[in-house]
Amino acid sequence: MPHSPDLIYKIATSASYAQARETGHYAGTPIDAADGYMHFSTAAQLSETLRLHFKGETDLVLLAVRTADLDENLVWEPSRGGQLFPHLYAGPLNLTCVAWEASISVDANGNCTLPEAVR
Repeated sequence: MPHSPDLIYKIATSASYAQARETGHYAGTPIDAADGYMHFSTAAQLSETLRLHFKGETDLVLLAVRTADLDENLVWEPSRGGQLFPHLYAGPLNLTCVAWEASISVDANGNCTLPEAVR
């Protein structure tokens, strides 16, 4: 990716994130484990990711992750519609890389109000 944004976003369920609060490391969701890397979205990709994959989920945690902290472990690969998406291949995610977190919900139609800090 020519210019990596300062922050990328990880959507976690509260259940999958609960243990991370104790250990300081987040292992990801079942789809991350199945695919062999942790899925992230940019600010521009976030709403569509929530709409497509988290419709009707009310107990989510949005993690804002500093790309500079991920170094060469962050790989930008084509996915939905050929867009480049950030993927982390060396997991788990160290929570020291998380700039902030927020609780979010997605309604049954796939709508979500994102925190103002998403940029």
